Amino acid sequence: MAQPTSLLELNKAELAARLAAWHAPRYRADQVWEWLYKKLAADPAEMTNLPAELRDRLAAELPATPLTQAAEQRSRDGQTVKWLFRLPDGLSIETVLMRYDERNTVCISTQAGCAMGCVFCATGQAGLARNLTAGEIVAQVLAAARWLVEDEGRKTKDESSPAQTTFAPSSSVVGHPSSFVGRPSSSVGHLTNIVVMGMGEPFANYDRTWAALRTLTDPGAFGLGARHITVSTVGLPQGIRKMADEPLQINLAVSLHAANDALRTQLVPINHRYPIAEVLAAVRDYVARTKRRVTFEYALMNGINDTPGHARELGALLKGLLCHVNLIPLNPVAESPYQPATAENAAQFQQILDARGIAATVRMRRGLDIDAGCGQLRRRMNG
Repeated sequence: MAQPTSLLELNKAELAARLAAWHAPRYRADQVWEWLYKKLAADPAEMTNLPAELRDRLAAELPATPLTQAAEQRSRDGQTVKWLFRLPDGLSIETVLMRYDERNTVCISTQAGCAMGCVFCATGQAGLARNLTAGEIVAQVLAAARWLVEDEGRKTKDESSPAQTTFAPSSSVVGHPSSFVGRPSSSVGHLTNIVVMGMGEPFANYDRTWAALRTLTDPGAFGLGARHITVSTVGLPQGIRKMADEPLQINLAVSLHAANDALRTQLVPINHRYPIAEVLAAVRDYVARTKRRVTFEYALMNGINDTPGHARELGALLKGLLCHVNLIPLNPVAESPYQPATAENAAQFQQILDARGIAATVRMRRGLDIDAGCGQLRRRMNG
């Protein structure tokens, strides 16, 4: 069995057992656990109520995080931060923090790459390297939460020193265009939401994804409410049905992108294996068993799936289903034929769905100036 690469790979009982083997008192496990999930320590050196010898051994054998930041980009409006993290084996993943007036949402990855092959997605075109561990998934959330806490500290310092500038370079990536951004305007100083919508298909890494989510919702660990978390799938029916049996009331989103099999197979090749009717049958089972609304994500692409006819077809497909449609003007990939729908087409698409009784919103796009679409920064940095 492979040895854990960080403390985040251990549950509390495993942590206690490891420290007991090192002849540390039982209460040391409680202290380490609190440092990880409540105080958001990124390094055992920060765990100041531990003996120096124990801190040194943790740093050498079980560091606090498996992630190393390789790049950071901030949007010019200050509302989006994107990180490229290196994993212990040298692979890389992306994590994005999006700031709004009343919430801070982190979008996390569950795989290094993706095997689903969606033609409009940079990650899908790069293929799958491997599944992430539960600790690597959790670490992304803790990194975003830590950044928010540190940013609150910077803001407090800036407010107490009016002569200091509150602007920062848009990116720490070498070679990124130089510009300046304002401080994010969110009135909330902590992480409020998680969306599992980054690199990878969560249901293709189901057990580790849910192990991470159980840690993130555990009141004794990170403690975020389950209803503040959404898991997005390309539409794997077995995963949807399995999620219906989970006790955690985490939200489900399904990436649909088309209302007929011919077009969806073109855009989302896994549709050849799991056609729309099979996906919707699983969704209806999910709704019947959980009584919870499902979100359908629909990336609007100019001239591809954004016409009034497409909207009417989608309205007919989803009629009577407890759902919401999230219309997303595509974050374009360089040199791709798939480009975002116009604002006018997006508004018309929404109106057609609304007229048919299908709740729909057009999602505000964030981070267009920092490669915020899934896999774009990784693709550029890795050449």
